[in-house]
Amino acid sequence: MQKKSSNKNFDTFDKNPNNWKGIFYFNRKDSRIFVPKINPSMGWTINMANPFTYVLFVLIILFIIALKFII
Repeated sequence: MQKKSSNKNFDTFDKNPNNWKGIFYFNRKDSRIFVPKINPSMGWTINMANPFTYVLFVLIILFIIALKFII
């Protein structure tokens, strides 16, 4: 049951306008990396306050650089 209550909290996090800085989402309490945008039909965005987001960015950049040297 605790999973459901935590999902409710996540739903309220991304609906709160104080967590949005323009088009960017910042919320340290939200552990998700990918969150739905305020308008769900617009897709998903990245939680810029999550430290794993930056790890993901670095891995993507390293992958692109590695592909350049492989090809």
